[in-house]
Amino acid sequence: MTDPTHQPSQLHASFSAEPTVRWHTTAADDPHLTSPLVVLLHGRGSHEGNIIGLADHLPPGACYVAVRAPIAEGGGFAWFANRGIGRPLPESLADSTAWFTRWLDRISVAGRPVILVGFSGGATFAGGVVLADPGRFAGLASLYATLPFEAGVPTTPGRLDHVPVLLLQGTDDTVIPVELQTRTWDYIHNESGATVLAHRAAGGHSLTSDGLEILRDWIDDLIRRWAQRVAEVRSS
Repeated sequence: MTDPTHQPSQLHASFSAEPTVRWHTTAADDPHLTSPLVVLLHGRGSHEGNIIGLADHLPPGACYVAVRAPIAEGGGFAWFANRGIGRPLPESLADSTAWFTRWLDRISVAGRPVILVGFSGGATFAGGVVLADPGRFAGLASLYATLPFEAGVPTTPGRLDHVPVLLLQGTDDTVIPVELQTRTWDYIHNESGATVLAHRAAGGHSLTSDGLEILRDWIDDLIRRWAQRVAEVRSS
């Protein structure tokens, strides 16, 4: 899940096309479309096929789908044009967010919990989507990334009030600028209002086995909490 750093061209964006996706759990496995939907978002220069395999290591009880970013670059895809690593152009992020949200609204029934799991550029995009509409999402996992500051989405105090957020960072990550990693860590912990689980450990710009275990347990906890709420509603 490497994340090339060069800037894509907005000319190759496909915002009019339906997203290309890979399902790990199909609708047939969840006929009522009520289990949590976990959307996996790949890094810059990658594609949905490189991240859907992550679902093999994640807990049952959810539907997993990987989405291809809309902007073609080289042999891969990107979520936004930028003005530097981790710094999306506001208009590009807004276009991608609107495109993604239209797709999500079509495939996810109202009230279904949606959890976004992103790696690197995909996590920066996921953070922007959640910051744009925090009440829409049941969780955000930001893996080795930064939030999109000064990119047209609010990063005001309390913006992610009670939203479950998992934040993983590597102390040796040389891809995401250190100042953006620090700013993200500080905002999530001290200003966002999110319900935070954060882990910063030795390692570079890649998901470690420890990080994968933390992600798996975090998703499992969200699934269990959702199942408990559903059971309580049905029994009331």
